[in-house]
Amino acid sequence: MNIMTLAESLDTAALDARPLPGGGSGLTDTAEAYAVQDALIARRLARGERLTGVKLGFTSIAKMRQMGVDDLIHGRITDRMEIPDGGLHDISGLIHPRVEPEVAFLLGATLRPGGDPAAAVAAVAPALEIIDSRYDGFRFSLPEVIADNTSAAGYVVGPWSAPRDLANLGVLLELDGRPAQTGSTAAILGHPLRALAAAARLTGPLEAGTVILAGAATAAVPLPPGTHVRSTVAGLGTVQFTTAAARTTGEDA
Repeated sequence: MNIMTLAESLDTAALDARPLPGGGSGLTDTAEAYAVQDALIARRLARGERLTGVKLGFTSIAKMRQMGVDDLIHGRITDRMEIPDGGLHDISGLIHPRVEPEVAFLLGATLRPGGDPAAAVAAVAPALEIIDSRYDGFRFSLPEVIADNTSAAGYVVGPWSAPRDLANLGVLLELDGRPAQTGSTAAILGHPLRALAAAARLTGPLEAGTVILAGAATAAVPLPPGTHVRSTVAGLGTVQFTTAAARTTGEDA
């Protein structure tokens, strides 16, 4: 397995919206997988993207058990992945997108491993993440999803507000005004602040201005074209966006 070759393959799969077969990459451990992720992100930065933060995966205890792992995984988010709150987003370049509700943190001070996450937080917000595995059918091994930047494809952050208690807040995900998932912020490691502490432990010091997506509060759902997506976190607020409608054959002609 060549790290640079696999990073190029994953990058090309995302650019061309053509999935790779999962399970055949040759990746065998997480150290190799993160090396591929680093090389993948380096390719994006070379094209002019700018890092904006960190996203966490497997923050649900049930999901960790399902995957047979005992720790979180992390990926990176960039400025070109950010979608304006309330904006219109074209997903035609994605393979099989899904969306999930999250909580976002904005750091006002450097958070170091072992530091107090609450003391470093400047603001919190409801958020949505679009995930889109570059492996066919969302089928992959643990190292493969790490290499694929934990399936990151886009994110929306709602209005920032002052830090508050995020324990066990109700979460509602709606598609076109209809409930798609309900859950609680407690699904994020029991409390989203634990995910923030884990991010610093996994990645090293996180600087002021970094955005952290703490992980999904519910299961992800398929994201079709022409869909209005809204997530409401009780006591925190609402975040939303709309996917552009699919082009018709006549429009393509």
